[in-house]
Amino acid sequence: MSERVVIIGGDAAGMSAASQARRLRRVEELEIVVFERGHFTSYSACGIPYWVGGDVTDRDELIARTPAEHRARDIDLRLRTEVVELDVPGRRVRARELETGAESWWDYDKLVLATGATPIRPPLPGIDAAGVHGVQTLDDGQALIDTLETVEGRRAVVVGAGYIGVEMAEALISRGFDVTLVNRGTEPMSTLDPDMGVLIRKAMEGMGIRVVGNAEVTGIRTDDAGRARAVTTADAEYPADVVVLGIGVRPATELARAAGLPQGQSGGLLTDLAMRVRGHENIWAGGDCVEVLDLVSGSERHIPLGTHANKHGQIIGSGVGGDYATFPGVVGTAVSKVCDLEVARTGLREKDARAVGLQFVTVVIESTSRSGYFPGAAPMTVKMLAERRSGRLLGVQIVGREGAGKRIDIAAVALTARMTVEQMIALDLGYAPPFSPVWDPVLVAARKAASALRKQDRN
Repeated sequence: MSERVVIIGGDAAGMSAASQARRLRRVEELEIVVFERGHFTSYSACGIPYWVGGDVTDRDELIARTPAEHRARDIDLRLRTEVVELDVPGRRVRARELETGAESWWDYDKLVLATGATPIRPPLPGIDAAGVHGVQTLDDGQALIDTLETVEGRRAVVVGAGYIGVEMAEALISRGFDVTLVNRGTEPMSTLDPDMGVLIRKAMEGMGIRVVGNAEVTGIRTDDAGRARAVTTADAEYPADVVVLGIGVRPATELARAAGLPQGQSGGLLTDLAMRVRGHENIWAGGDCVEVLDLVSGSERHIPLGTHANKHGQIIGSGVGGDYATFPGVVGTAVSKVCDLEVARTGLREKDARAVGLQFVTVVIESTSRSGYFPGAAPMTVKMLAERRSGRLLGVQIVGREGAGKRIDIAAVALTARMTVEQMIALDLGYAPPFSPVWDPVLVAARKAASALRKQDRN
């Protein structure tokens, strides 16, 4: 007799889990049913800003595997169907077809929660008005593009300056909009320390984006037809024909919370190393709806990234399919770009390190992406944190032009290996003038951090 696994969510984690489970077990052994409330599956949410901005010309380029391809692999995929209730003791879910409203209960032997995350919409006046867009799914991206192509005015306001906010501001500039970015923080990109974020602000201002910092949004002013016309703060108003929310996301775990499943401080589900929901042998969870272990700080955090979601799906699919795999944790690596400026970070910021009681030294160095004499050499700023006494690397932030961003992978590996900055200096990295100075900028920062640590020890 076959088992049934029910998967809630048809994007990265959910469909990776379904595909991996199908590789391990035939349809006669394992029935796989996936409920997805949207119109699409297995797509790159990270690519949406580039689609909106025109770098990606066709929506379908963002889709890795279509619903038809999944169904051809004996996965029972049900689009536009939302699970509205979990009955954990009864091992069943209640699903609603969004087009018809019809509801039905589905029994399961194993359950996978891959419900993702939802854009944060603070309870402010006008936040749900026409012309106000969150951007998390392909449906969201299509709705925004439809607005941009039909709206009469050319004024856009982006609320929030995280990855999505910064990328959407650039996309809107590319579409010919007059863009204002309103941010509650001092500088854009709160995933960086402010002294690195200022480099992002200057680059955005150089593109013609108006960046407003230390501004708390109080509401969206609407016209008589209920359409957004301006974003208001405590002391100013910014006219807008379209508003994009880039405030961030929160785990979509309302169903899980109602069912009594364990959650962390951010609201993300808590799992074990095999991605099983803690205390529930037959329930797994992965992707943007879970918290993960930060290998540097030792705490659990919500870090919504597609890289993690795909890995979670593979591990969950192995467990559901009768195999075994684990997800040890993350170091918090991310990379993005603003125009031709590459932005990358991994590990802890200064405030993260302080929050967990770590003592550290901080260094900042200026270098170039190639040997200084080689054509195309571009400036690069590297910031590094190292723990006092032990010398353990704690975090790295990089801002620079072409060739800067992916250097963060050196630091990510060093963090995962718990290397000291002294050990990093000896790393045998590749060198040739078109690719790097003799001393790679990351190693220059490591040398300076090691020197700062020795100076601290003498004092």
